[in-house]
Amino acid sequence: MKIVVLGGGPGGYVAAIRAAQLGAEVTLVEKKALGGTCLNVGCIPTKVLLHTSELYTALKRESAEIGLDVPQLAVDWKRLQKRKDKVIRINTGGIDALLKKNKVTKIIGTGRFTGVHELEVSKEDGSMQTISFDRAIVATGSVPSRVPIPGTELSDVITSDEALSLPEVPGSLCIIGGGVIGCEFASIYSSLGCKVTIIEMLPELIAVMDRDIVHCLRKEFAAAGVDVHTETRVERIEQTPKGLSITAVAPSGPITIEAEKVLLSIGRRPLTSGLGLEILGVSMKKDAIEVDRNMQTAVPSIYAIGDCVGGIMLAHVASAEGIVAVEHIMGKQAPVDFRTVPSCVYTRPELASVGLTEDGAREQGLEVKTGSFPLQANGKSMIMGETNGLVKYVTDARTGEVLGLHIAGPRATDMIAAGALALRLEATVDEIETTVHAHPTVSEALLEAALAVNHRAIHSH
Repeated sequence: MKIVVLGGGPGGYVAAIRAAQLGAEVTLVEKKALGGTCLNVGCIPTKVLLHTSELYTALKRESAEIGLDVPQLAVDWKRLQKRKDKVIRINTGGIDALLKKNKVTKIIGTGRFTGVHELEVSKEDGSMQTISFDRAIVATGSVPSRVPIPGTELSDVITSDEALSLPEVPGSLCIIGGGVIGCEFASIYSSLGCKVTIIEMLPELIAVMDRDIVHCLRKEFAAAGVDVHTETRVERIEQTPKGLSITAVAPSGPITIEAEKVLLSIGRRPLTSGLGLEILGVSMKKDAIEVDRNMQTAVPSIYAIGDCVGGIMLAHVASAEGIVAVEHIMGKQAPVDFRTVPSCVYTRPELASVGLTEDGAREQGLEVKTGSFPLQANGKSMIMGETNGLVKYVTDARTGEVLGLHIAGPRATDMIAAGALALRLEATVDEIETTVHAHPTVSEALLEAALAVNHRAIHSH
């Protein structure tokens, strides 16, 4: 079986390696750099910046209290940028080594389909190469979205790509869009001394997450001096002698915000233009490639995964979809349950969620019981100086089955795996309660919140 994978991001390279493991002859075509958006201008570089900003914030606020004398604490932005680039290089190099180990042929170039079993690649040196395949997997990812707001063409209006590599920390930044990406950049830049303002059209930040954990983030933003304007629509951006002027309409009326830079953070759109798919008969919905549950398109020889199919644009979803596509191609059943997809926000506090929110469960007509436990009552969180957070379960009132888990606090993005596993196993809150959790750990809050569902929490007042 000859398989070609178009795109070397977290969906594409995982699919390529799994296909090779199953005995396929695999060619991976990547336009720029291995790792895609996630590794080069997304997940990994943002977390490098967030890690430093979190340490800086913690030391600045709490060094004296925790017994550290740090007289000249400062952020060296240029050195931080070098570390970010180093981490990217190490990770991309690791992917390259994995491809070689699994005997995946790598080609750097831009691919375009010229037939249902043929891909033409324009290589870096200007030469062309035609690749014949039995099956192809499209994993071309996404690009930042832009909106038709007057002024977005100005040079100081940037996307998340540019926000990762600014030459210096701006004095002020207005972020249009209060979703995951916008809130993560708000955490980074506000902690480094930048005056940050967020403008969001919806009634709440990160609208897909449970309101109770988002409230913890709003509390931290308020303490950090981040101004948040929800239910607010931007009308125009104008250049002024001092920077940029953003005119918006809030519930109270028109407002004007001054900032050195504006970050457009309104999501991403599938990158599918120029691939030649429509000519082959592949169905598209707007820019997204339409696929079935096996990630197969309307053309049987072509599959698509990750951001280019729309839906949940997360790296771990792309990887899981890559496994589904490859195993279907190779005649196997992919053991992936997409109900267990966790969402993570690497702010301070971290936010993590899996399954149904309380509002979402009630909107489905379900009778639910919830249990919450505040991290201010958790010993390890107290030691870490990170007590702004909570753990919350959403459960079926009749059966006790866990429908959702929502966490705000330190290590939330690590602990959410417990909730994903609970959903996969259809665990009940009783089974969480009867599982011994180690002390002292932040994860003890998972037990206490489970106990709280039935009003039995031990350490809650």
